[in-house]
Amino acid sequence: MHVQTAVEAGQTRVPTLNVDSKAVILEVVVTKGGDEPVGGLHQGDFQVTEDGVKQSVSFFEEHTGPGAAPTKATALPPNVFTNATAAGSDAVNVLLVDSLNTLREDQSMERDHLISYLKTMPPGAPMAIFALESKLRLVQGFTSDSATLLAALEDKKTGVLATTTPVSRTSQENAYERENLDVMKGMVPTSQPIEVMQNSGAIGGVAQAQGDRRSYQDVQRIAMTAEALQVLARYLANIPGRKNLIWFASSFPRAVLPDSNNIGAQKADEQTRQLKDTADLLALSQVAIYPVAVRGVETQTWNDAGSQYRLTDDESKKEDNSHVANFAAMSALASETGGEVIAGTNDMSKALSRAIQNGSHYYTLSYTPTNKNYDGKFRRIEVKLVASQDKLAYRRGYYAFDSTFAKAPPQADPLKLLMQRGLPSSAQIVYAVVVQPVNPEPAENAARAGANAKLSGPVTRYSVDFLVHWTDEGRALTPQGTHAGKVRVELIAFDRDGKALNWAGGTLNLNVTDAAYAAIQSSGVPAHIEIDVPKGEAYLATGVYDWMANKAGTLEVPLGGIKSVAAAEPVKGLIRRNP
Repeated sequence: MHVQTAVEAGQTRVPTLNVDSKAVILEVVVTKGGDEPVGGLHQGDFQVTEDGVKQSVSFFEEHTGPGAAPTKATALPPNVFTNATAAGSDAVNVLLVDSLNTLREDQSMERDHLISYLKTMPPGAPMAIFALESKLRLVQGFTSDSATLLAALEDKKTGVLATTTPVSRTSQENAYERENLDVMKGMVPTSQPIEVMQNSGAIGGVAQAQGDRRSYQDVQRIAMTAEALQVLARYLANIPGRKNLIWFASSFPRAVLPDSNNIGAQKADEQTRQLKDTADLLALSQVAIYPVAVRGVETQTWNDAGSQYRLTDDESKKEDNSHVANFAAMSALASETGGEVIAGTNDMSKALSRAIQNGSHYYTLSYTPTNKNYDGKFRRIEVKLVASQDKLAYRRGYYAFDSTFAKAPPQADPLKLLMQRGLPSSAQIVYAVVVQPVNPEPAENAARAGANAKLSGPVTRYSVDFLVHWTDEGRALTPQGTHAGKVRVELIAFDRDGKALNWAGGTLNLNVTDAAYAAIQSSGVPAHIEIDVPKGEAYLATGVYDWMANKAGTLEVPLGGIKSVAAAEPVKGLIRRNP
């Protein structure tokens, strides 16, 4: 069994996600009064319908908050790495600090809220911190230690820093644009009607250019945010239980998820499909979104007496409408994923504590849909309590894709978006890698290992051995009684700034007997690749993709600490999926 020499370096299309929806899992948060969690309910207290048809709940469990302490990461031998996750609780919390959708002037307030909460956070469920800038970045992995979280947040190099991306906007930019238009309008004779003034060639052209720029930035931010949520969902996929995504931002792009209230009007295009993929990945990874409005209680200051820029009546209405639209977006994101909006308060620490407490106390319900036609259409879910009117939070539906529906084209590169420099690991597929410098090094005139034909200068050749956790769960055996599959493995070497230096990879076509499959379950699917990397600071992104399951695993390895050691073997059982 070996890796075929095949790298699609120039391919760009990412295959669509295919979700096997034969079992639907719901996490339901039940609260009453002042958002106090309701405990002690039983399976018979809940009624579930899908598209109006009653469903039979086959599994029920109450989760009452932080349980056992998170599992400590397994100590690994030198040069051995794994994307297996260490969190182990009924619920974990993820703080997403979003500068992409946050005004620069609001980012210090964002940090203040986080620091205030972390200093007073109660012990319990594990928490991780991510930053969303031009791409998603892991700031601190899961830990229950508030001091560790605080130190990571405030680190001057790798913490959460004030930043503005090329597609971000600031309130100053908006104000300057309005001022420029006002100056131009002031140059037009006042005897002309206002309509003529506004529609004159120069003024109309500037206004159009400003509008086009804002629209372009909006589209780019939505795409970048949706991509980040997909990466985050894949990272969280292998962690059991509910994940409460506490998302801090100034504004929230509603369009990162499809509008479940307007499914019939949506186009069947690639963009819509990518939004559906985002929704499904969040659902499969059991992620509930808790949008946090960074400004807390918003106050309107544009038309204050001391304000430099004053809005017209029409502009004031637009400003008010943007606040209404943002709150509506927050509400939709929370409602459709089973989370809760945190806004309208200046006591953010208290609001966060309450939301995290509620999100850690929930009920898991599972059912097999009575509708067996998995045609990719949206299905609405409704959960009710039989004998009370308590408030329920749960995801409101899903797209019924079958694993055989809309297969990804074989020429696509499924790992392209997941293997960028600095992205967090994906753990839908668990694997281990052993990374070693080749010893002895090849001769200087030896053929290069890797697919970058322009690679030059001194290099180090690395030997990379994969052991991939692979199962055929949910798949039928071949007519010959063997276990078949298709698994891609890939490497990309990056410099510190994210420039690709070299790449290599290929596809494993698996067709194994029961005996071989049993051995694979114990030790993993083996794959071996060698790659040349230029001398200097470099990082090796590794990735695995299962074509039949449409699941991915990724892991970045810093090459600076890799030294030649005696042959290392992964810890026994290292690649087994968490229970």
